[in-house]
Amino acid sequence: MILLAVLFLCFISSYSASVKGHTTGLSLNNDRLYKLTYSTEVFLDGGKGKLQDSVGYRVSSSVDVVLLWRNPDGDDDQLIQITVTDVKVENVNQQRGEKSIFKGKNPPKIIGKANLEALQRPVLLHLIRGKVKEFFSYPNEPVAIANLKRGLASLFQMQLSSGTTDEEDVSGNCKVTYQAHQDKVVKIKALDSCKIERSGFTTQNQVLGVSSKATSVTTYKIEDSFVVAVLAEETHAFAVNFLPTITGKIVSKQKLELKTTEAGPRLIPGKQVATVIKAVDSKYTAIPIVGQVFQSKCKGCPSLSEHWQSIRKHLEPDNLSNAEAVKSFLAFVQHLRTAKREDILQILKTEKKEVLPQLVDAVTSAQTPASLEAILDFLDFKSDSSIVLQERFLYACGFATHPDEELLRTLISKFKGSFASNDIRETVMIIIGALVRKLCQNDGCKLKAVVEAKKLILGGLEKPEKKEDTMMYLLALKNALLPEGVPLLLKYAEAGEGPISHLATTTLQRYDVPFITDEVKKTLNRIYHQNRKVHEKTVRTTAATVILKNNPSYMEVKNILLSIGELPKEMNKYMLSIIQDILRFEMPASKMVRRVLKEMATHNYDRFSKSGSSSAYTGYVERSPRAASTYSLDILYSGSGILRRSNLNILQYIGKAGLHGSQVVIEAQGLEALIAATPDEGEENLDSYAGMSAILFDVQLRPVTFFNGYSDLMSKMLSASSDPVSVVKGLILLVDHSQELQLQSGLKANIEVQGGLAIDISGAMEFSLWYRESKTRVKNRVAVVITGDVTVDSSFVKAGLETRVESEAGLEFISTVQFSQYPFLVCMQMDRAEAPFRQYETKYERLSTGRGYVSRKRKESLLAGCELPLHQENSEMCKVFPQQPESASSGGWF
Repeated sequence: MILLAVLFLCFISSYSASVKGHTTGLSLNNDRLYKLTYSTEVFLDGGKGKLQDSVGYRVSSSVDVVLLWRNPDGDDDQLIQITVTDVKVENVNQQRGEKSIFKGKNPPKIIGKANLEALQRPVLLHLIRGKVKEFFSYPNEPVAIANLKRGLASLFQMQLSSGTTDEEDVSGNCKVTYQAHQDKVVKIKALDSCKIERSGFTTQNQVLGVSSKATSVTTYKIEDSFVVAVLAEETHAFAVNFLPTITGKIVSKQKLELKTTEAGPRLIPGKQVATVIKAVDSKYTAIPIVGQVFQSKCKGCPSLSEHWQSIRKHLEPDNLSNAEAVKSFLAFVQHLRTAKREDILQILKTEKKEVLPQLVDAVTSAQTPASLEAILDFLDFKSDSSIVLQERFLYACGFATHPDEELLRTLISKFKGSFASNDIRETVMIIIGALVRKLCQNDGCKLKAVVEAKKLILGGLEKPEKKEDTMMYLLALKNALLPEGVPLLLKYAEAGEGPISHLATTTLQRYDVPFITDEVKKTLNRIYHQNRKVHEKTVRTTAATVILKNNPSYMEVKNILLSIGELPKEMNKYMLSIIQDILRFEMPASKMVRRVLKEMATHNYDRFSKSGSSSAYTGYVERSPRAASTYSLDILYSGSGILRRSNLNILQYIGKAGLHGSQVVIEAQGLEALIAATPDEGEENLDSYAGMSAILFDVQLRPVTFFNGYSDLMSKMLSASSDPVSVVKGLILLVDHSQELQLQSGLKANIEVQGGLAIDISGAMEFSLWYRESKTRVKNRVAVVITGDVTVDSSFVKAGLETRVESEAGLEFISTVQFSQYPFLVCMQMDRAEAPFRQYETKYERLSTGRGYVSRKRKESLLAGCELPLHQENSEMCKVFPQQPESASSGGWF
């Protein structure tokens, strides 16, 4: 949007009918008064661009422009006065009719008497060669009103020749490109280049991020060497990357037209512009032409305590599976971001224990200095009475959408202190790794706290003070993914004991392709083929998977294929399933695998007929031309039929960007003695163990142990129920985008997008000697809400568009194995529960006095539940059968 400029160019003889070749800007004639009309209007909609569906408003006026002074030493140095008169405010949507919020109200009632008087006070603009040198106005005017005058004055800045330059106007210091033509000059402003101080942040991950596009074009129309009109249009559009139904668009237009000229005041003599300004009115003050920040006061808004009491019931444990809980959580996070430390701390101290974990989620997710101070004052890491709250705080830190150095510095300081629980100490280090990665992704790798955290992680692996700390530092590195940590991972992968070696190998699995070099793959090949020592099956299969996913060579693929048939029974079947899954799903390695399979030695019946129950399968949850959601499940059994590892992954892709949505791994070992079976090679001396590990939204969580050691196993078999163990439970802020826009017209716009979910991932492993049966269960339950809120505010009238999408969903995986005989019987099942999908849209216009118009729409559908395929014989994608949508809309007074 760009505005006005209507001007008579000084001395017709000084510029030709063609603007080409002219290097100066607009120039006014002496002793003339220019009468113009001006309007600025703004539209808000969901991106469809239909006027009848939009909300917004128009501010129009008359404008008088006179030349007060011209430098006697140069015609291109001039001082002009701009005066706004006859202000009107109206709807942009004329179909509003009787529902118009402006009906029956005159400008003083709409704008406010003091605001209107300020708007109609003249401003002075000092131009040199068509560019703004200084902007003068009266002091202490309302910021929002001064911005409107800045938007008008900025239209008088232009040049008559083609070229690219930097200009400072209401939008900030921006790169602009001029295109001069016979009858017009077009100015294109690169809005993404504008340097202006405005608050804002966004989620770094592209899958969870928000895409936006902004354009600005101003056209100066010229007739007979005169600029007769200025037309400006600015647009801002956004969409949530993984959910394009959350969209919004702002269109802001300005129009300035020359109506007539008449005799005006004579020039004020003088050589210095400062002297002339004092002569006009000594009260004039130079202020920035760049738009300034203002906040409209919220009338009748509840206090933080009142807001919490109104939503508290929705955040009770029994209600967390409902979308209303997430909606309340997101709204409270927004309120917390404006709250004081004392107010937050007061609520924390007075809340009951059943709701406190959810309150801790919200306070930590606010990510403000006040909220961090409050939660740190509240939690005592030296006490074991609040372990759950400490863990919820740490996981919320790990999922932080825009963490800063202070948060990392705080956790480093806590790690160096004492803890009542070693589990919490380990979790602190694991989350430090997650924060390091997020800050590095945001170009913060050289921050002091990041450098210190890197030294802690790498130093802990190079020379661990305690042997048991090695796992902790490996988990931290699994989150941080430091390139300099790869050599250490190779050392632990090849030379470490079973669990250490396996963790180091799975950490390598998370690194991007450029970091899995030929040297890395040499080590992984030695591990898989056991060139130096015997390794557990879990380590060997992970090493092979890393090789096959990172540009494997011909010989690497060939050697892996040739090994099939020489491996333990279930490992043979597992590796065969991995190869078949690569071919079926057309993974990047599939071309190389097909090349190798042309050889008879690798592609024969003997090799591809190996029996067993282990499997690997990848499928689509959802697929479209722009995005895909995939799931994968691989299960490895021991030769005796006992589960060795199950690995369930869900990933989301948009273009080339990916997000590891979740991973749940259940591992077991050393259970063969219970059924008098013979352990596989390399696993003869393993302790009895079962546990679960999870990755959630690219963050590795602290693993959970079901049992560790034979005595622990027997006590839990005799006393424990089949109740699942929770891996992670809580409220997570997932999408977080805040953007404040200074429109060219002087209006202020805000774009807020938040997405959150309530999640409960649990797992269980049951083992029955009597029935000679084992069963594993992984259950995911989520409620998700995504909201988008776009507003344009002038301080006296506000227009807004609110969109919301919500759903509740579930995914359950059950694996049952009967090992009373070989081959043992395996039943695998993964079910996606029925999921409602609801969309809401609210548009409104509201005066500062409280009067408003609102329109609401609703659409609902149902995503049918289904059973997802887990093997290649049943590879048809899960079908979706949406119900007929139900929609409703309403509009009226509120």
